[in-house]
Amino acid sequence: MTNIIETATNSGCFKTLLTVIEAAGLLELLQGSGHYTVLAPTDEAFAKIPANTIASWMEDIPKLKQILAYHIIFGDVRTDNFLELTSAETVEGSPIAIDTLNGIKINDSKIIKADIITDNGVIHIIDTVLIPGLLKS
Repeated sequence: MTNIIETATNSGCFKTLLTVIEAAGLLELLQGSGHYTVLAPTDEAFAKIPANTIASWMEDIPKLKQILAYHIIFGDVRTDNFLELTSAETVEGSPIAIDTLNGIKINDSKIIKADIITDNGVIHIIDTVLIPGLLKS
């Protein structure tokens, strides 16, 4: 098996995510031995965001790191776990809302592929980039 970063790289649909993870200095965390759950926006999810917005995030590394940490949950959280939860705390510190009435939604994002198991956690592919509440304004 491979770690979260290797698995994301091999999938080919996370080029933007991997670029911003590296820029934010989070590669080591997601290659390490800890167990993490990554809510991974696809390249198509990032394409919904204006290019100048992503460029501004790349110039503000603390903000970029905050946004990306909002996509990571401590531990190995799989579909069965989501079905028992209404929220979960992220590495960023803010909770995400979990809705399982019609598939699994995280805030306004839908999980389009779940439970991609890696050596150090699990990846769930989502269709929208998550923005912590404090940064939405």
